[in-house]
Amino acid sequence: MATVSAPTERAKITSLLSYRTIDLVTVATLGVASGVVFWAWSQAWNGISTLALFTAPPVLGLLAGPWLIAGVLGGLVVRKPGAALAAELIGAAVEMLIGNQWGTSTLISGLLQGLGVEVVLALLLYKRFGVVAAALGGALAGAFEIFYEWHSYYSAWTWNYKLAYLGCTMLSGALLAGVVGWLLVRALAATGVLDAFGAGREHHARNAV
Repeated sequence: MATVSAPTERAKITSLLSYRTIDLVTVATLGVASGVVFWAWSQAWNGISTLALFTAPPVLGLLAGPWLIAGVLGGLVVRKPGAALAAELIGAAVEMLIGNQWGTSTLISGLLQGLGVEVVLALLLYKRFGVVAAALGGALAGAFEIFYEWHSYYSAWTWNYKLAYLGCTMLSGALLAGVVGWLLVRALAATGVLDAFGAGREHHARNAV
């Protein structure tokens, strides 16, 4: 039995780590498209963040979710180590190049946010890609970002403010990046554009007669 299972396990690992051309193109496409969304959201954020609802600074964390979605999309679609990180980092680079108020620090945020999703998928051994995995990935992406912001932007805040900001951001990441990202992947799979990926095959399996 061992002589049969060992090559099989090696084949699984090789398949997991090997990127096809379509994988690379898809990660890049998701990253670029998300980067444009990031930039648009950064422009909208300037106005939305001034509303009375967000006069308590930690509540601004509720607006963070859209910036975390690229990693969730990349991870759920391509399902290989590094896909979530690459998609989020590409998105951050595109947002920075178009122009936003955070400049090169956007790349640090993209790196940390992508790592948050990667950690969750790695803990799940890149075998689970449902709504729970997506929500956890979005939440941890938000947490990684806030640990950075605590030191870079909000070091003077009290711990009550810091923890409230962390909670709001993780909630936004879980819902607006995780759940919305999962729903978006399912919607894309229904169109047939993800037939070359696990999400597309799962869609056909669910709808098989």
